[in-house]
Formats: sequence, structure tokens, C-alpha cells
Amino acid sequence: MGMLGYILRRLILLIPVILGVTFIAFLISFVFVPDVARAWAGLRASPATLAALSQRYHLGDPIYVQYYYYMVNLLTGNWGTVPSSGKPVISEVGFFFPATVELALASIVITIVIGIPLGVLSAMYHDRKVDHAVRFTYLAGYSSPPFFVALLVVFVFGYVLRIFPTQGELTPGLAFPTRITGMVILDSLLTANWTDFANSVWHIILPASALSLIYFGIVTRVTRASMLEVMQKDFIRSALAKGLSRRTVIFRHALRNALIPTTTVLGLVLGQMLGGAIVIETIFQWPGIGLYATQSITNYDFPAIIGITLLFALGVVIANLIADIAYAFLDPRIKV
Repeated sequence: MGMLGYILRRLILLIPVILGVTFIAFLISFVFVPDVARAWAGLRASPATLAALSQRYHLGDPIYVQYYYYMVNLLTGNWGTVPSSGKPVISEVGFFFPATVELALASIVITIVIGIPLGVLSAMYHDRKVDHAVRFTYLAGYSSPPFFVALLVVFVFGYVLRIFPTQGELTPGLAFPTRITGMVILDSLLTANWTDFANSVWHIILPASALSLIYFGIVTRVTRASMLEVMQKDFIRSALAKGLSRRTVIFRHALRNALIPTTTVLGLVLGQMLGGAIVIETIFQWPGIGLYATQSITNYDFPAIIGITLLFALGVVIANLIADIAYAFLDPRIKV
């Protein structure tokens, strides 16, 4: 089976997963809520508004009929209306989500750059001082609460050392580049706005680093364990017996095989970053979906909360699809 066929098969397997996600979201928003109309219309909605919404979403019909219209609305982009702003949920979510994707991608890059080399280094110096230091570092980051890591990073690098800015995507006073993707760094690149590009990169370093510090320990730990396992394989011993240097064996033969479990974890970590950026975005005032979720909870915007939940779930599904595709490049046997 070629790469295209492998990708198509993975896409087909995602269909029942997505249906399951949407059904759970439907149960939460239309079945388990005591007063569905009041939740979707807002606390201050008039009786006429509630009646119109009940008719619009077929709340008096059987559950399977409600689910059918729910899926129709999802596929047509009708995710409801935000009570506090009166704007469609899909447009609000679409406006804030690119900033979260930008933050998550920057964080996953930092996680890869830090986590994988530390995992390899820890495996190379197994049970030595370097190994113990690396394990202590990633366990300290992984076991710390996200808000503590974020506040510590802000305090050290933002207020004590004053190296990085601690809020927003751009310095106040700078005009945002023309919105193309919604990601400031990419939009500034596409429009050749080098001032915004440099400034936005400078702003994203601190929140992305704080987010990566929470998750890089998982990548380091899996890489270390996988490297230790691969180094015991017969083909590694054969390579060493042929006279290849230890460095060549590690980076040319062992690392590629050890990265398969790490790739699995990276897909999960990317999904967690998309959904777990709420604390980081709130502390750094990063205008992404996490900060918008906090505002929606404060304003009791139930349709927005459900839309954000569904979007996070779909983000995890897509992240795992990317990981599956990456498997095939690391190990061609997986396509078969």
C-alpha cells in the first residue's frame, strides 16, 4: 500500500471517531442540560426567544431527530450564537483559534528541540550524573502545575531579567499585519512585514516556552526509554561489531527506530497543547481560544463553550492523524 492509500485509510478510520466526538458533544449540550433553550439563548433571553430557539433546534422532537439536525448545523457551520456578543460561534472560534495553533506549533517545536536531544543524552549516559540531572529536570517540569510554571517563567524572564515581553502577540502601538491565516508570525511573513515578524517571534518565545516546559518531560522520558530498548537490539550490536562508531550507530541507526514511540507521544502532546493552553493564554493574555474559553465561562456563553470543546476534540483527532502519517515516513513497514 502506497503513502496515499495509507493516508486515505487513516482518514476513513477517523470517521467513526469524529461521529463519536460529535455525539458526545450533542449529549452534553442537548440531553444532559436541564434547560437547553435557556442555556443556548442566554440567561436574559425572553420567552419569545426561547420558543424560537426550541423550534429552530427541534427541541421537542425525539433525540435522534435532534441529533440529525445537530449534525446538519455542524456541517453547515451553524454552531449557534454567542449570547453575550450576538455573533456566530463559528466566526468567534475561527477568529481566536489561529493564535492557539500558532502557540501550540511554536511549543511543539521547542519541545522537540529540547525533549528529544535530552532523551538521547540521558540514554547515552544511562545511570550517570547526566542521566540523573535530565530525569530530575523533566520530572520537575512535568509534575509542576501549569499555572506555577507560567508564573515562574513570567517572574524570572519578564520581571527579574526583563528579557522577554509577558503579554500579547505584538508590542502595543504596532499595527497587526493583514489577516490571512490569523497567525501573526505567518501573516507577517506572507506580507513581508519584518517589523511585525521579529516582534511577534519575540513575544511568542515566553508563552511557548512555558507551555513546552509542561510537556517536554513526556517526550524526553519516552525517547530515553525507547533509546535504551533499541540499543539492546541485535542490529545495533551488529553495527557496533562491524566497527562503526558509537555516535554513528546512535544517530543513524538507533534514533530513527526510537522515534516511533516518541512520534506517538508528540501527536498526543500537540493535542494536549491545543486544549491545555487555557492557563498559559490567560496568564500571558495571549488572544487565543484558551483566553476566549475563559471569557466564555465567565460570561456563561454556553454555545461558545460547547463549540470550543468540540474544536479541542477535533484538534486532538487531527494531531493523532499527523502522528500516524509521520509513522509511515519513519518506518515504511507501517504502511503495510
